[in-house]
Amino acid sequence: MDHHLNEYSRRRFLGNVTTGLMGVGLSHLLGGENLQAKSDWKPGVGMTHIKPRAKRVLQIFCPGAASHMDLWEHKPVLEKYDGKPLPGEENMVSFQGKNGPLMRSPWDFKPAGQGGKMISSMLPHMAEHVDDIAFFHGMTSKTNTHGPGCVFVNTGHPAEGFPSAGAWVSYALGSLADDLPTYVAIPDIRGEPPNGKANWSNGFLPAKHQAITMAAHRPIRNLRQPDQVSDAEEAKTREMLKFLNEGHANLRPEESDLQARMNAYELAARMQLSAPEVSDFKSEPQHIHQLYGTDSQNSLKASYAQNCLLARRLLERGVRYVNLYCASRASGVDGLLNWDAHKTLEADYERHMPVFDQPTAALLSDLKQRGMMEDTLVLWTTEFGRMPTRQNGTLGRDHNPDGFTLWMMGGGVKGGTSYGATDDFGRRAEINPTSIWEYYSTVLHILGLDHEQLSWYHNGLDRRLTDVHGHVIKDVLA
Repeated sequence: MDHHLNEYSRRRFLGNVTTGLMGVGLSHLLGGENLQAKSDWKPGVGMTHIKPRAKRVLQIFCPGAASHMDLWEHKPVLEKYDGKPLPGEENMVSFQGKNGPLMRSPWDFKPAGQGGKMISSMLPHMAEHVDDIAFFHGMTSKTNTHGPGCVFVNTGHPAEGFPSAGAWVSYALGSLADDLPTYVAIPDIRGEPPNGKANWSNGFLPAKHQAITMAAHRPIRNLRQPDQVSDAEEAKTREMLKFLNEGHANLRPEESDLQARMNAYELAARMQLSAPEVSDFKSEPQHIHQLYGTDSQNSLKASYAQNCLLARRLLERGVRYVNLYCASRASGVDGLLNWDAHKTLEADYERHMPVFDQPTAALLSDLKQRGMMEDTLVLWTTEFGRMPTRQNGTLGRDHNPDGFTLWMMGGGVKGGTSYGATDDFGRRAEINPTSIWEYYSTVLHILGLDHEQLSWYHNGLDRRLTDVHGHVIKDVLA
């Protein structure tokens, strides 16, 4: 008798647990619906959670892991202990093997701006902007590999398949222009960054939020209408295609790629007029070309300068988010095509820094003189930093995910700020260590978005740009 009672109680208990869990799940779903119903915020129509300080973003990315202690963060201790072992890590093994002794920066640092911020002497034009920049010197990464590192900084996740920051902003705020893309990626003439298009992917968001790639050296193909096709014929053809496409897509509402392709075709039709104009630099006065360096004898610098000018023209015509790349993926020779200076740091960076310095500074100055910096947020990013030591048997630096620098400037940013720091040698983030999730929490806040409310339900989870982490860094807010 007791046995049967115990069995019955056990079965009843398990049944009640199952029913209870179903109830919890149902209440969660209904609760989510109620919260959604109470919220006034709608994605894609320019609405924000809080008052925005900026409405567009320029993200400059230097692939290859640009060295923080050779560009932005002065480390005088490296000069003092140059050639000596790193204390406590004399036998350190990093990404490519054993490390040698400490190595000072090959270039002097000079004070810049009213606060005397120390900046590499190889960046004289960028030094003019330090009073407007908020530096994040205590950045950290979850990976020391270029591909996952680039994707991590661009999407908040080291694995591919997640939306980029630009895609999230496209989804959240929508377009500022009817005849240009919401989100544009401008790859370098040297090629795409590590992991390529995953850096500007829509991930699991609708496909229309992926970036359109444009570049001064890569004109958009097939925009020109054939001479034998009249305007009336072209218009009738588009009407018929729209009718057929909409009927096809309505039968398959779950296929976001169909809607994205329809939107892309319709946008392409409008861009037949706008895209040739935005990439036509002949209308720019000569002093602007000289400011950017588009006529430089250095072909890499001239090409990047043209992409910088294209970025400004896109932003001022209503593109919401622009990814601008300076350098590309790794090559067979370290440091040749990007900032990955494993063996010959001095020679590599004396190639890269002049390409980067003047055009980037000119872009910032141009945005400022046009009054656009007040509502434009500018980000400078790279995937991780580099070691304060030289790689064993070389004159280069290995990968360092434990401490590096990113920065931002523009609307909503407190210029002349340095938040966080690495240790005296530049090895690890020591003061206010910061992740990409805090960085993007702050970015979204400046755009008027709450990073915890900006989400998309995917595979059983409410996914975010900031994953399950992040908080706004108020110290860098104006």
